[in-house]
Amino acid sequence: MNMTISKITALAVMTLCFTSCNMDLAPEDQLSTVTYFTSGTALKEYSNYFYRMMPDPETMYAEEGEHFVAPVPNDEMRGIRDIHSGEAYWSKDVWKTLRKINYLLANADQCSDADARTHYVGVAHFFRAYFYFNMLQRFGAVPWYDHVINADDKESLNRPRDSRDLVVRNIIADLDMAVDELPAMRSAYEVNKWTALALKSRVCLFEGTFRKYHAGTTFNGGSSVYSEVLPWDDLLQQCADASLTLMQEGGYSLYTTGAEPYRMLFATLTPQTEEIIWARAYSKDLDIKHNAQAWSVARATGFTKRYADLYLMSDGTPFTSQQGFDTITYIHVFENRDARMAQTIHAPGYIQMGADKSYAVNMQMTYTGYKYIKYIMESTYNTWGGSVCTMPIFRVAEVYLNYAEAKAELGTLTQSDLDKSVNLLRDRAGVAHLSMSDANANPDAGMISENGYGFSSPVLLAHPNKGVLLEIRRERLIETPLEGLHYWDIMRWREGHLFTLPRLGLYFPGEGKYDLTGDGKANILLSATKKSGGLGVTCLVFDQDVFLSNGTSGNMVAYKDMIMQWNEDKDYLYPIPITDRTMTSGALSQNPGWIDGLQY
Repeated sequence: MNMTISKITALAVMTLCFTSCNMDLAPEDQLSTVTYFTSGTALKEYSNYFYRMMPDPETMYAEEGEHFVAPVPNDEMRGIRDIHSGEAYWSKDVWKTLRKINYLLANADQCSDADARTHYVGVAHFFRAYFYFNMLQRFGAVPWYDHVINADDKESLNRPRDSRDLVVRNIIADLDMAVDELPAMRSAYEVNKWTALALKSRVCLFEGTFRKYHAGTTFNGGSSVYSEVLPWDDLLQQCADASLTLMQEGGYSLYTTGAEPYRMLFATLTPQTEEIIWARAYSKDLDIKHNAQAWSVARATGFTKRYADLYLMSDGTPFTSQQGFDTITYIHVFENRDARMAQTIHAPGYIQMGADKSYAVNMQMTYTGYKYIKYIMESTYNTWGGSVCTMPIFRVAEVYLNYAEAKAELGTLTQSDLDKSVNLLRDRAGVAHLSMSDANANPDAGMISENGYGFSSPVLLAHPNKGVLLEIRRERLIETPLEGLHYWDIMRWREGHLFTLPRLGLYFPGEGKYDLTGDGKANILLSATKKSGGLGVTCLVFDQDVFLSNGTSGNMVAYKDMIMQWNEDKDYLYPIPITDRTMTSGALSQNPGWIDGLQY
């Protein structure tokens, strides 16, 4: 079998990421750094372990929020996380990865190959930044360790948390070094200069907006733990600068091949490298798979009406400005919309890859009717644990959005900025361009109303760029669903209350038969009692198989009678584990709002 060198390298990395690694055969303190780290090959083999930090695909395709529902909502959505909820993300195995990274940095100077040494030190700097960004998002301030910690180093093991600002500045410093040290080659499977710039873009946008929208709260200047109000504008400028450098020098562009480019960007065995900067690869031959396809086909999942309503009409006007938009039925709701809608959600006429005809959405496998088709390939991958499509981690599309949002928040956005970022996404989607002046003059009220999307931050509502910021958020929501970004977007925007809103779906005017494919033939029958609807028609009984907002009419309802909660004073961060607080005699302080019963 002929395989390109890049694919062989990717599969080798995958093997190291998912199977026993040579580095597990002996702890580092039994390695001889004098002999082991002397070659570039050794540095490469050792650093392959770091790729285990790549996100679990389930954190992407199974992301939850007000935009997407799973069979059962997770604890974050229900607001019922307990004091132990942070333990899995602060475990020994988690911190072990940091120790391995620091071990390479401490011993790389043993390598006589200067180019290899520079390269793999860059890899280590990238992954240390990646490690700490993941910790920052969940826990805020954490101890920063830039050296190897041994078991008898009581002082280091019992250190308090460093300031959030120090952690962020060190993350950025690591990324700046990685940008200088890593090669400028484009590789979707190995970190490089562009991967480091993409991460810097994401980090600076997250932290800049988190600080801005949380100013004065318990998370930025309003608690004993976070008593200092941290500035945000420099971080957003760094986001804009890193994004622009990648956009101008990286050679990436949007994938636009074929009739459905957005859909095919995610339904592929190998990454579309003109757009995808970094991706996680899978292989049927190596039995390295995930569940993105089965999660849609075999589980009760789906997008909400709140989310589906975000897709614009092709002329750029809001769908919610259409007369009677709330009662438009499934067969017509996709008409004249942003092309990404029918390339993300199962629409009438949808044909699965490899099939020769369309089929109706399975209403018994969704609470909302809006089933996703992102990541869906041929039916042979429908089985649980059967997906092998590429999972993108960084795309240039996200960088475009980061750039536009950072500039808009800073008040320096121009129409030219929009034309080289957001409007490129709209071109691919067949949607009229976003005009900065029009958006600010006529903000979409549906984005901020209680019955619309519900954005309500006072910081946003008072912003002179409110209208264009709302449109940039719209673009982000509809461009990046199920890519592991949404939860963190809600965290940084301080819009956690959105998770408490009801999850509604398709509208049905009442009892009767409905065509879901557009061929004029009924596919489902909604009824108060179980009855036959005829050949090929599935009967769904009210309050048993389907729940509607008005009983026998209205919108589908997910999680009927389940109460969602959100605590603005604590839920934006996870708690520090009790065990670690105890072992450090309270040197590790607890995050705001979390009561663990300890007396320090």
